[in-house]
Amino acid sequence: MTAPTNPFKAALARPQAQIGLWLGLADPYSAELCATTGFDWLLIDGEHGPNDLRSMLGALQAVAPHPSHPVVRIPHGDAALIKQVLEIGATTLLVPMVETAAQARALVQAMRYPPQGIRGVGSGLARSSHWSADTGYLQTANERMCLLVQVETASALAQIDAIAAVEGVDGVFIGPSDLSASMGFLGQTGHPDVRAAIEHAFERIQAAGKAAGILAVDETLARHWIGRGARFVAVGVEATLLAQAARALSARFRDNAAAQPAGSSGY
Repeated sequence: MTAPTNPFKAALARPQAQIGLWLGLADPYSAELCATTGFDWLLIDGEHGPNDLRSMLGALQAVAPHPSHPVVRIPHGDAALIKQVLEIGATTLLVPMVETAAQARALVQAMRYPPQGIRGVGSGLARSSHWSADTGYLQTANERMCLLVQVETASALAQIDAIAAVEGVDGVFIGPSDLSASMGFLGQTGHPDVRAAIEHAFERIQAAGKAAGILAVDETLARHWIGRGARFVAVGVEATLLAQAARALSARFRDNAAAQPAGSSGY
């Protein structure tokens, strides 16, 4: 079996931004639907979405036949959890709340087999190697792995150069919500000071030769960050899109009903 590459990792080296969609519903059926909509990548959220290992597996299986690349966000950077998520077939991880270069190096090691890392060897039992049908998996797995670390506090931002310089970190994702909170601007991701901090972070990430990423559901702001060099940008959240569309549809019919004269049939 020919060893696959990681197309998302390869795309990060190109100037064109990879456009993504956040998946927070924790349901393989909705993940499959979103995989047909043309996004470059889909984020399976295990930090704020109600995903566990089983539902992550279901989402990975649902997305697999489609071109969109699945990125899994785990709830925290635990080596045992990383091992499990890699064995169910994830090759790109987004890890929240990375505060130091030492944390980033530990994550790199957790995603790699020895001697480069500490990942346990058991892929023969797992989807990761297609249950050993991928005979070259152990020799090629390290190169397939893509690590995205989240820098999302003011203290982490102060360490951005060291974090971005860690070999094996492929991209640095700025978390605007937590960053704004840590800066004293809770809920104000568009505050000028927050935007200035993000722009500074992008400059430092790019200077280190790494890909910068962000979630921006405001289209104008998303295009701004793309213009500032962001290489992977999530531009929507499927749960939010569903909620907004459902509320808008409901409101239109409530407004129509209120406008009907008493006793009118509506025809």
